[in-house]
Amino acid sequence: MASERGYRMAVLVKQVPDTRHLSGEVMKPDGTVNRAALPAIFNPEDLNALEMALQVRDEKGGHITVITMGPPSAAEVLRDSLYRGADQVILLTDRRFAGSDTLATSYALSCAIKRLGAVDLVFCGRQAIDGDTAQVGPQTAEKLGIPQITYAERIVQLDGDEIVVMRALERGREMVKCSLPCLLTVVASANRPRPPSARRRIAYKLAAAPHEYPTLLQKWPEFESEAQLDSFLEARGLRIPVWTVEDIGADPDKVGLAGSPTQVYKINMVVLEKSETKEIPPTREGIVALVQELVQEYIIG
Repeated sequence: MASERGYRMAVLVKQVPDTRHLSGEVMKPDGTVNRAALPAIFNPEDLNALEMALQVRDEKGGHITVITMGPPSAAEVLRDSLYRGADQVILLTDRRFAGSDTLATSYALSCAIKRLGAVDLVFCGRQAIDGDTAQVGPQTAEKLGIPQITYAERIVQLDGDEIVVMRALERGREMVKCSLPCLLTVVASANRPRPPSARRRIAYKLAAAPHEYPTLLQKWPEFESEAQLDSFLEARGLRIPVWTVEDIGADPDKVGLAGSPTQVYKINMVVLEKSETKEIPPTREGIVALVQELVQEYIIG
């Protein structure tokens, strides 16, 4: 149950390749995504999850910890989370996490949440645009041993240790009541994420993880060593904590490729070629006929 200070919340976010800008080098021979070939962005529905947590804190009070698992560069989405209102951020990064499928990822995330201590609510986006599996949230809830509400669109009521959520389903809406703690996967229609705050951007512009210190020392020659820079950032709450496999108490055999039973069997590249053209008259009748044909061919719904 929430304390007098409000609800303790964790938000799981991910830095993903921007799939709106695909190139021919987007996939590696082993079936994994060549992330270096695409610009990285904040997974869209994770922003909706963060916004829902922020709305809970605005109304009920509480504390929000944002966690991401990824390469060192994923610190960028954590800074963005701080700009938008997160109280605390944590970066899970370790070479042994590389190649994790949803099973290994959810295991690592659940270990990190357990290290945080008791939480009332866990939020995450419905799915990530680089995998589209929608599995990490539910699998994390299972490993934490807590109930889950998927496709969450709106928190209708939150009182004590009970929550009522409206789910957005393909054929309508559904109201679900659940006891806390629980995990919610949030859909894009849930809200409009608030933009980064100019005030918080100024306050947290120096937030950095230890692997970024060499670059910062080049910008700030007044610091003589990484240790001095670390003390400066730590004293001001600007040091982004980095947790490894050992830090979260995870079994190395259950993370990364070692803990990932999913393997890519085959990749099929779809090439669209111009084989037939049809001229559509620029009239109302021509446009109506085109739309009807597209619907009949299941190109649009």
